[in-house]
Amino acid sequence: MKFENSKYSKLIPFKKVEFSFGSFYITELFIISEFKEGVHVDYNIASDLISHFSDELIKGIKIGYIANRYNSYSFDPHTWVDFNSEYDAFIASAIVTYSDFSYLNASLEKKFFKKSLKRCTNLDEAIEWMINLDEFKK
Repeated sequence: MKFENSKYSKLIPFKKVEFSFGSFYITELFIISEFKEGVHVDYNIASDLISHFSDELIKGIKIGYIANRYNSYSFDPHTWVDFNSEYDAFIASAIVTYSDFSYLNASLEKKFFKKSLKRCTNLDEAIEWMINLDEFKK
C-alpha cells in the first residue's frame, strides 16, 4: 500500500517530495521512501537525496526511515555503509516487504545497518513501530 492510500496520510502531517526515481514523505518523526519500479538505488541516487535534504542532515536532526517497498527495485546495501559513515541522521529504519524475496533482501541489508532495522509485512506495522520508538518519547 502506498503511504498516500494509508490511514496515516490523513492522521500525520507530511510533506511530499518527488524525484524521477520515487516519492518521499517527510513527517516530524520519519521519512517514507517509495521508489519506482525497476530503479537501482545506488550512490548516485543517495547523493541526490543527500543534496536535497542536506540542510536537515547538517543540522543534526534525528529521524526514522521507512522504506515502503511496494514496487520491485534493487538496492546496493553498501549505500547504507557509505551513508552511515558520513551522516548519523537515522535513529532506526523499517523496511516494508511485500514478498518473500524482498524480505530476504531486507535481511541482508539488516547486516549492513548498524542501528535498529525492523522488517515489516505492511506499512501500518512499520509506522506504528516507528512512532512508538523510545528515542521519540524522550
